[in-house]
Amino acid sequence: MREGSLEAPVRHPIEWQSEGFYDEAALDAELRRVFDVCHGCRRCFNLCDSFPMLFDFIDESDSGELDSVDSKQFKPVVDACTLCDMCFLTKCPYVPPHEFNLDFPHLMVRYRAVERKKGHKPLVEEQLAKTDRNGKALAPIAGLANWASDRQNKLTRPLMQSVLGLHAEADLPKYQSKPLMAQSKPLPVLNEEAPAAKSARKAKIYTTCFANYNDQEIADSALAVLRHNGVDASFTYAGCCGMPKMERGDLDGVAETAGKVAAALRADIDAGFTIIAPVPSCALMMKFEWPLICPEDENVQALAAAVSDIDEYIVDLLNKEGLTGGMAETHEKVFLHLPCHSRAQNFGQKSAEMLRQIPGIQLEVVERCSGHGGSWGMMKDNFDTAIKIGKPVARQACKQAPDRVVSACPLAGPHILQGMEKQGAENVPEKAEHPVQIMARAYGLAS
Repeated sequence: MREGSLEAPVRHPIEWQSEGFYDEAALDAELRRVFDVCHGCRRCFNLCDSFPMLFDFIDESDSGELDSVDSKQFKPVVDACTLCDMCFLTKCPYVPPHEFNLDFPHLMVRYRAVERKKGHKPLVEEQLAKTDRNGKALAPIAGLANWASDRQNKLTRPLMQSVLGLHAEADLPKYQSKPLMAQSKPLPVLNEEAPAAKSARKAKIYTTCFANYNDQEIADSALAVLRHNGVDASFTYAGCCGMPKMERGDLDGVAETAGKVAAALRADIDAGFTIIAPVPSCALMMKFEWPLICPEDENVQALAAAVSDIDEYIVDLLNKEGLTGGMAETHEKVFLHLPCHSRAQNFGQKSAEMLRQIPGIQLEVVERCSGHGGSWGMMKDNFDTAIKIGKPVARQACKQAPDRVVSACPLAGPHILQGMEKQGAENVPEKAEHPVQIMARAYGLAS
């Protein structure tokens, strides 16, 4: 085994059902083993707040080593982790199969799972993780909910910060008055003349909770682009991917969701459908996290092999059959952010490859964390840190002065816009968009 292994990273199943997983002494020993390796390496110092915080604790301790750091200081290090997976995938030279066997993000999940087993279940975070319940409950009062959550609302947002811990300045997702899957709209016409039509491709777009309850334009654009390119595509949805629960260490909840959703989709998978996720966090969960949490569930394993990110799928179409022509020329300057959970899927810059098919587009691509980190970045205790982490991305966006800011992550995009505002940018786009929305507009399939 070479020092700083060049082998492809391998992830082991999460042993969350074993008693030893929740043993506090064993957890502390593992934290100290991993943190000591991190202390000796420090390659991850610029990824998030977890590592600088850990290194400061060590450097300011009596011995300047981990042995004089109290275990109570580990909690803020764990709390600062957003499970972006960038340390595991892009920085750490000691991930499996290296003998040091480091998996920092999954160790943070274990810590949170132990806390949860001890009864640590913060009320607001627990409720935010129930995305399906929230989406269904808020749909009938979407207008009121969106008014109350608007960050320009100086009446309700300070109250939400003091009572719920949601930072008054954080951009919060809006809700639709009717969930996407509750709507009965005709499918866009299937283009039988498209290059891919002869391949008889068929796909189910897994709307995700975000497209179902918050922004259906992402899913609508994906559907329109696929059917225009000869793919027999339609919507499906059986529940949230569970990423918000995983962030809380609720591995029981994630396993329950994985089993339910995978079982519901098994018939489609067996019939040859590709399951397409328009949100990278959801694709990541179904592809990589679910199989590690439910390694013996055949339905989960079958689903993982059948899942594709929407931009990944469109580039596969491009490379194998070719895309339908007719995209309108544009000279817009587009700032494209590649989110961490797209990068963690390790498929390359698929969003950029896709958008470069649009004639005349001026594309600026950045591969760096936006700083948002799911619901983490919305919280009062984290928002300022989230803005700080995303500052380099916002600075780069300001420098380009783009016509559009684009990110496959529907939470990262608005966060970048907020960062631009705080940088004092004169012309900040009104909203952030998903790459597939840009392609749908180029085809004339969306306004």
